[in-house]
Amino acid sequence: MTLTIIISVILGIIAGYFFFPQSVVPYMDTITTIALNLLIFFVGIDLGMNKHIFKDLKKHGALLILIPLSIILGSLTGGLITGLIFDMPSNISLSISAGLGWYSLSGVILTKLHSAEIGTIAFLTNVFRELITVMSIPFIAKYLNDYTTIAPAGATSMDTTLPIISRYTKPEIVVIAFFNGAVLSTLVPILVPFFYSI
Repeated sequence: MTLTIIISVILGIIAGYFFFPQSVVPYMDTITTIALNLLIFFVGIDLGMNKHIFKDLKKHGALLILIPLSIILGSLTGGLITGLIFDMPSNISLSISAGLGWYSLSGVILTKLHSAEIGTIAFLTNVFRELITVMSIPFIAKYLNDYTTIAPAGATSMDTTLPIISRYTKPEIVVIAFFNGAVLSTLVPILVPFFYSI
């Protein structure tokens, strides 16, 4: 599956560079949204067919809070360390890492709050996070555990990386991943400006 994903990305880059006309660009966002919604719809069907999952979630009560909290702390710690390495002000590095994988929103917020340069760094940081997530989930699921696959996904665990989490983990993990993504997505518009302002 990982090889298929990497090959798909490479083929997409080649197709975009050599074959697709620029007139397609305005429609790409719509096409991507439709494809993503279809993927999530089928993941939802799979979840709905496993009726016991939602009852089993009650026994994971503490994890529903602990997982997003751990992801936030891990992301902020990584952002702070990276900021120190690159001699970046801590409020900037923390606000970039507070994007938690939501590249489109964090990039826009930081462009407005600071500059296009910092907005671009936030955008690329979170894009690379998503790409690394897509490639690493199969290995994390195999060599660590199912819960750990949610961590690199961050806010994307409720949408773009959810189908991959679903492919390599159990259905109950998918529900937790979706909940985690919803919590983190709600917090991103709060955390990015908050850390920028400190």
